[in-house]
Amino acid sequence: MVVYKRKKDKRMRGAKTTHGFGSKKKNRGAGNRGGKGMAGTGKRADQKKPSIINQYGNSYYGKKGFKRPQEVQAHIQTVNIEYLEAHLESYVHQGLVTKEGDSFVVDLEKLGYQKLLGKGKARHKLHIRTPFVSASAVMKIQATGGRVDHNVPA
Repeated sequence: MVVYKRKKDKRMRGAKTTHGFGSKKKNRGAGNRGGKGMAGTGKRADQKKPSIINQYGNSYYGKKGFKRPQEVQAHIQTVNIEYLEAHLESYVHQGLVTKEGDSFVVDLEKLGYQKLLGKGKARHKLHIRTPFVSASAVMKIQATGGRVDHNVPA
């Protein structure tokens, strides 16, 4: 909400140029005011602190938290065994997964995933290439006679 302050010269017309401020130097302009808006309501302005915290919250004073570096924020797309098994036939029809003998060869990066997770049951013999894989997924794939080739990219 904007508050318009009435100028002092409206009340003190008879005081010629100073209008009750004494010397002309004392009321020259914005420099005398110290800033715009709520400038100066920093941590030392104890009498204003409670009302500012009530209105704007504690985040008014200083910065809070931190932002993670971009390279840490890289998101790894994951897929479960359950999902692969459900969509295996459609991937074969699309040419994204090949069938060699009795096993299916799956390159997860070709499907848009970087990590295989172990939720679900492996019903087919799978040969999977992936950069990342969970330990439970490896155990489930190997239990059906399949194998997992995983390498951590440098």
